[in-house]
Amino acid sequence: MQTKPLNALLVGVQLPKVSDSELEGSLAELARLVTTLGYNVVGQTSQRRDSERHATVLGDGKLKELASWTDGTGVVGPMVVKKKHKAALKFDQNKSKENDEESLHEENESDDDSAVEKKPKEKADIVIFDCDLSPSQLRNLESATGVTVLDRTGVIIEIFSRHARTRAARLQVEIARLTYVAPRLRETGGGEDRGGGGVGGKGAGETSLELDKRKIRDRIKELKQELSSIAQEHDTRRSRRGQEISVALVGYTNAGKSSLMRALTGSEVLVADKLFATLDTTVRLLDPETRPKILISDTVGFIKKLPHDLVASFKSTLDEALNASLLLYVVDSSDPTFKSQLTVTKSVLKEVGAEEIQSLLVLNKVDRLSPEQKTELQIEYPDALFLSAKSPQDVANLRSTLVSYFETDMNEENIFVPYTNKGAIGEIRSKMRVLEETYDGNGTTLKVRALAEDIQKLKSRFQLN
Repeated sequence: MQTKPLNALLVGVQLPKVSDSELEGSLAELARLVTTLGYNVVGQTSQRRDSERHATVLGDGKLKELASWTDGTGVVGPMVVKKKHKAALKFDQNKSKENDEESLHEENESDDDSAVEKKPKEKADIVIFDCDLSPSQLRNLESATGVTVLDRTGVIIEIFSRHARTRAARLQVEIARLTYVAPRLRETGGGEDRGGGGVGGKGAGETSLELDKRKIRDRIKELKQELSSIAQEHDTRRSRRGQEISVALVGYTNAGKSSLMRALTGSEVLVADKLFATLDTTVRLLDPETRPKILISDTVGFIKKLPHDLVASFKSTLDEALNASLLLYVVDSSDPTFKSQLTVTKSVLKEVGAEEIQSLLVLNKVDRLSPEQKTELQIEYPDALFLSAKSPQDVANLRSTLVSYFETDMNEENIFVPYTNKGAIGEIRSKMRVLEETYDGNGTTLKVRALAEDIQKLKSRFQLN
């Protein structure tokens, strides 16, 4: 039985250095993330703030506006109700007056914000913020709105959890999820001790919250050990490919990397028009096969404000880019924010130490551009490759470019192989491009094009001149 999707309200916080267009773009991206989770976006609102560190992030006026979407109170309830002294009650009254004045000021300040309708047509079942929230901020906001509140990191981790398919990806996502959840655990049993501790039963034991946190720490340790063993297997496979030429497709999520991967290699990799469809690195041979072989790898996509825990967890996956001979920066040229997306991609790769690797810029999805837009980009990026992964001719041109790129460092040389030397010719044909073959009574002379070090290794191995 299919359940009705939850209605989500998106909330943006515009800091002093964030422009209106940047805020709008970030909220649009958050809407795509939320839609990927299966939620129905019923509205969005934002407020200008000097910082995201306030107890409820937003001002009191905006908080009440959120509550009108969720049928909440709009007021943060106390964690523990205690009887107060008369002096404390008088202090609270004075504080309440100050808050009322501040609320009136903030409501006036937010008049020009991109606010939602005052009387929402649909009720929101969940509120999602386009920033990171601390555990106390989450508690305060849920208290005021009466519904579940998520932040951007929580949404991204949930998407990763749903899309992880291989054992390595699931481990990596689980580590990031537990690292995110640990500080956000809340006491549910009143905080009672689990029993006496220490020698002779003296002292307080662990609360249920402390016990849960310890279980999470132990679980993270186990997952990291398991992931480490898988990483060693990946390193072994990568070292076997170490002598091969490899090209890594890197870029923003949904830039078209998987579509380009399928077009270049003819492999049945997953292609979907949604964020983070690919979380696992896929390595395939360039098709038609070249001599020497060229490996193409598809990597996990990036996004703005990508949680650092996810970057750290997926380091073994990103190592594919770190060990590549060439990086293809794939961007969606039809996206008006592709320049900032390219900056995000380079920033994450710098984080894993891959910024020094040779690279080419690929402006994908040019079939969605007008002739004028394409001309402007060609002027701005004269060295970029313009293509559509849907165009066979564009893909063929990219393939030729890759072959030519690696052949610039290759030498042409004649290698004589006696008829008595078994296996050498097969090795040459599998690893090098043979331009010409001639025969005489003693053996075969092959004119090859290959890297100088590969030619030297082959000669040493088969004792050739």
